[in-house]
Amino acid sequence: MNSSSATTSPSVLERGLHTLREKGDLELYANVFIIGIAVIFTLWQGTGFAITLATVFCIWAILSVSLNLVVGYTGLLSVGHIGFFGIGAYGMAILTSDTSYELLRTEAIPQFGWPFFAALPACVLAAGVVALGVGAVFNRFRDDIYVLVSFGFAIIAFNVFLSWRALTRGAFGIHDVQRPSIGGWQLTGDIEFLILCVVFLLIAVGISWFLVSSSFGRVLKAIREDEQVAQVFGYQTTYYKLAIWVISAMMAGLAGGLFGSFTKFVDPNSFILLESMLLVSIVILGGLASIRGSLLGALAFVLLEEGMRFLPFLPDEFIGQARQVVLGVLLVLLMLFRPQGLAGRYKL
Repeated sequence: MNSSSATTSPSVLERGLHTLREKGDLELYANVFIIGIAVIFTLWQGTGFAITLATVFCIWAILSVSLNLVVGYTGLLSVGHIGFFGIGAYGMAILTSDTSYELLRTEAIPQFGWPFFAALPACVLAAGVVALGVGAVFNRFRDDIYVLVSFGFAIIAFNVFLSWRALTRGAFGIHDVQRPSIGGWQLTGDIEFLILCVVFLLIAVGISWFLVSSSFGRVLKAIREDEQVAQVFGYQTTYYKLAIWVISAMMAGLAGGLFGSFTKFVDPNSFILLESMLLVSIVILGGLASIRGSLLGALAFVLLEEGMRFLPFLPDEFIGQARQVVLGVLLVLLMLFRPQGLAGRYKL
């Protein structure tokens, strides 16, 4: 009987994991661990690196929060948001850059010379208009077909960025994207741009929290659980899905505009399909239907993205592949032990 009891009883590890899941300690430990690593890492690398790391985090956090509105709260698995991110980035580059110095190498592209704070709303609006047209088609599909059509949108967006050379300069990319300015005050310093990104992140998080906490958000959650039941209760789910899709795309366009201004250079390689998969992975890692989880996932990704560059035993040419391997292993472990992610409420 002793041997039978030992065979059927759960192991110490299983009981420990169950206890962590029940008490919510795992989420707390993940928060403390990731934030602690971020603080130690930035202090080790210095103030300048910390500012850059924080700026990149803000941009990816806006992007992951926007996608979580669609994937986590509404249950629509989209892998095409990187296209809206690219629309925002290219919008900022086209409207603000001065490419006259490149005319000897490639054909001319339109030059508008807009200031940053005029171009950024245009980037957000452009992403929203494209999302409205695309979403009207996407709403006809569900489940696996929805994933496939969003996959197709990401491919189409990349090829437009690459092939429409009269507007995007193709593989050459667009240089000299402008930083923000207010009157005669140029926000060219990294710390000023970080403050601006933090402000926009707070706005995006505030809007997202308001949406998911309202009756609108409750309908989104009902659509995620069972769209047909929501329709039975009289909700026009098509309009709700289209609305959150457009809002999410506009947030992605905002992140893209900030990204283009931050890097001062935009080319199609920043918006390949792999980036879409990484973005979905960030949302899953942080947790579905959790704004805090999106922030945590973005922070973990940025630490992984930047931290692996400093491993002394890893050659530079293998850094990109190593990041993907580590992220893949993390996702597998999460699916095994915590399918809802680090801070999520629902399983994928």
